[in-house]
Amino acid sequence: MEWTRDEFADAVTRHSRRMYRAARSVLDSGADAEDAVSQAILQAWQSLDKLRDREAVGPWLVRIAVNCAYALRRRQGRVVPLDGLAQEPAAPEPVRYDGLWEAVSALPPERRAAVVLFYYEEMPVGQIAKCLGVPAGTVKSRLARARKQLKELLQGQEGGYGTI
Repeated sequence: MEWTRDEFADAVTRHSRRMYRAARSVLDSGADAEDAVSQAILQAWQSLDKLRDREAVGPWLVRIAVNCAYALRRRQGRVVPLDGLAQEPAAPEPVRYDGLWEAVSALPPERRAAVVLFYYEEMPVGQIAKCLGVPAGTVKSRLARARKQLKELLQGQEGGYGTI
């Protein structure tokens, strides 16, 4: 059965927040995440005939958003702005994380994506593995390393967040 524009629009509306959060977990900027989601919606529309299971539209859209976010991140990595470089490297200032989200945002993109999809989107490990295009064991190790890193980042802060 073919998708109508309205059916596709409804699916995008239902899953756009998940797509945004997944893209945002990979990218440093909300505007970049919005760009990645826009690109993902366009790619999804163009590839809609490849979706076999209508019930899998949510994870499929999230995976496309994550792929677009990684593609955007790779393109950004090739650009080196020279006007903001200091003559001498400054000593790093200690960072204080006032909230769990700030600490999650400080994780490397691969770990951050796994954490956001698992804890914020409540996706199972197998579905995250499909979205990120990695084995389930890789997702589990990224989650374990992220939990350890979050514990280290948040440890010793007043009003700690308990066990992570």
